[in-house]
Amino acid sequence: MRIRSPRDFFAGAIFLLFGLCAVLVGRDYPMGTALHMGSGYFPLVLGALLLLLGAGICIKGLVIAGEGLESIGLRPLLLVLLAIGAFAVSVEPIGLVAATVLMTVIGASASPESRWREVVVLTIALLGLSVGVFAYGLGLPFRLFPF
Repeated sequence: MRIRSPRDFFAGAIFLLFGLCAVLVGRDYPMGTALHMGSGYFPLVLGALLLLLGAGICIKGLVIAGEGLESIGLRPLLLVLLAIGAFAVSVEPIGLVAATVLMTVIGASASPESRWREVVVLTIALLGLSVGVFAYGLGLPFRLFPF
């Protein structure tokens, strides 16, 4: 059978891979019931949904003609991974605020279309959300500042 839409087919394959991983990991945890969910309930249900979605997208890629694959830019991929890694490494020593700013600036440099005015607005919005949700809403013990 010929792949008519490589973009859809491989996107579906990625969904299938993640769904399979979630089902395999979730099967070792207690399921529980819908009213009293165990720790394996969510990964198993989410994994099953990802498997169904991935299968549907793969079938669509085999049946309906669509767009081909584009080349993957290595620079944006590496910069986004670097931004995530920089946040993970720096959140403890420099605090949530500075780590969020660092992550946003590195992530924004991944795209040549980023404008600094938009990056500043995005940074302020992410700061408000991350501090509001994690530090105050959930009460997680993040240091906001290094001092």
